[in-house]
Amino acid sequence: MVSVNADGNSKALIQVRGLNKTYRRGGEPIQVLQGLNLDVDQGDFVAFMGPSGSGKTTLLNLLGGLDVPTAGSVSVGGDEITHMSSGRLTEWRARHVGFVFQIYNLVPVLTASQNVELPLLLTRLSRSERKQHVESALAIVGLQGRAEHFPRQLSGGQEQRVAIARAIVSDPTFLLCDEPTGDLDRKSADEIMALVEELVSKHNKTVLMVTHDPLVAARAHTVLHLEKGALVEAGKSPHSAAAGGAA
Repeated sequence: MVSVNADGNSKALIQVRGLNKTYRRGGEPIQVLQGLNLDVDQGDFVAFMGPSGSGKTTLLNLLGGLDVPTAGSVSVGGDEITHMSSGRLTEWRARHVGFVFQIYNLVPVLTASQNVELPLLLTRLSRSERKQHVESALAIVGLQGRAEHFPRQLSGGQEQRVAIARAIVSDPTFLLCDEPTGDLDRKSADEIMALVEELVSKHNKTVLMVTHDPLVAARAHTVLHLEKGALVEAGKSPHSAAAGGAA
């Protein structure tokens, strides 16, 4: 269940308490997030919407340990990440977070399988173990037959599938998706969202996604809007209501 009115007794996978983020622009403070609370359970699929500059990407960066809040805390699975050292935070991200971006960020001189393997090079897995993980990830995204193709030989939708395989290859605790369909046509976007839904329903992945597209957001269990630095729950999407999901 997703809640923006979290209490201190929650046992949610992701717990956000009193989250604030302030930047300085020309000497003036710009408060992007203020007093944000959020609980997300294992297996939830949450979409964040809001106008440009509303703090959606900032929130994802804070949840993934890529940025540090001005105040407040973020806990995942009981680990409070807000005050971790940079070294420990790097290790934590490698174990727990899979990132999917609008721009696929594939290395053009590496094959699909080599791109997917990259996160595993930071682990202690053997070469054969890494190969098994890569093959499994590519199978999940339906690209077993494209393992030795280079990014230039793939369509945009296939490149994003490779990026998703790279995000899930280490079996992370949750996925952060920032406009994952932003560079795709509608057909490819629908295919990517069907894959994300499958990761949630069949593989029990927890997904937090930023999008400007209401059709994409409607695929999530819960849609939250960022307004003036705070989260406002939009209620169940038609998709989640049909699936019987809780918001």
